[in-house]
Amino acid sequence: MEKKTSFSLMFFIKRTKLLKNGEAPIYLRLTSGGKREEFALNRSVPLNLWSIEKGSAFGTSREAKLINTFIDNIRFDFKNYVNELRDDNKEVNLENLKNMYLGITENKKCIIELFSEHNANVTKLVGKDFAPETLERYETSLKHTQNFIRFKYKKEDLKITLIDHKFIADYEMYFKTERNCAHNTTMKYIKNFRKIIRIALAHGYIKSDPFSNFKMTLKKVERDYLTEEELNKLINKKFAIERLEQVKDCFLFSCFTGLAHSDLKRLTTDNVVTGTDGNLWIKIHRKKTDNLSSIPILPISMSLIEKYKNNNFCKTHKVLLPVLTNQKMNAYLKEIADLCEFKKDLTSHIARHTFATTVTLNNDVPIETVSKMLGHSSINMTRIYAHLLDKKVGNDMKHLHDKFSIPI
Repeated sequence: MEKKTSFSLMFFIKRTKLLKNGEAPIYLRLTSGGKREEFALNRSVPLNLWSIEKGSAFGTSREAKLINTFIDNIRFDFKNYVNELRDDNKEVNLENLKNMYLGITENKKCIIELFSEHNANVTKLVGKDFAPETLERYETSLKHTQNFIRFKYKKEDLKITLIDHKFIADYEMYFKTERNCAHNTTMKYIKNFRKIIRIALAHGYIKSDPFSNFKMTLKKVERDYLTEEELNKLINKKFAIERLEQVKDCFLFSCFTGLAHSDLKRLTTDNVVTGTDGNLWIKIHRKKTDNLSSIPILPISMSLIEKYKNNNFCKTHKVLLPVLTNQKMNAYLKEIADLCEFKKDLTSHIARHTFATTVTLNNDVPIETVSKMLGHSSINMTRIYAHLLDKKVGNDMKHLHDKFSIPI
């Protein structure tokens, strides 16, 4: 072969490995860069037809012509391999030629392509395995990933084999600088992206995990909640504006049940059942995790259910309470916080924190019980809410006041 191809082919037979029919198997020896490798071609030839000097069959018989056509086709394939490698600005070497001959081609799967395929599958399973909010979260993550690739690489997509530790580090920096995201928010987006990488690993699109040396850590965040004084103030506050009064009541219902907004919104009479203790309970599978929440209905919660029993909205939508969208509810809660002169922003999720902290844990309800009511799969999740108020710490320490003393 010509030198410029940087490789050579040699066809030969192995007389020491004759087949049962007496024919010799044909082999190919590929040499490039001083290295060589041999391949069995799954083709054989009668000994009397093979020319060692030419590395092919001799004669004009039909069998000889078929063998030589087979060999010529392999030579032609390798010329094409060389052209493809050069067109892609890749080195013509033994490894690349061997992979092309064996059909081991470079994976051309791209990250946005795979991310989009994942989201399309999630879309089909919304309402079955996934909540609409989960799809929305992945769609947002996909858009951020697209914008990052445009920003960093000036491309619409990127081969998945190019995703490495540096990509992940730059991805994190992009969220914290260009998007001005907080650390925990950044980690949530990266967690979504990591799922796509796990899919790539499972499908063999990449061989090593770019996250192997990347630590995903969340910073501890102090979660707001209403104190007992603030909670009582809100309970006793009356609003002349109906929408504010309704939002307040829905918020209070969450404060005394621990229900998240998505679960509060879909409460119906079917979720109110009589427990083994003869009292009324709320039983509902959490939308976020599908874990069962079992919550005894306190008198204040029952009074709110009774208050809205004949509400037009509740009747029309067959729900227990007139719960607005989370966005609207949070907007009105800020207004309520101002009117109550609270020095904190109220959100629907603060009600869940208030239930866990002020209403239950700081009134000696065991953390295992609170975890069950919140629908958590482990107590470690509940510990996030386990704020201990100074009032409870003081009460718990009272019995020690007179137990120890120093003689004077």
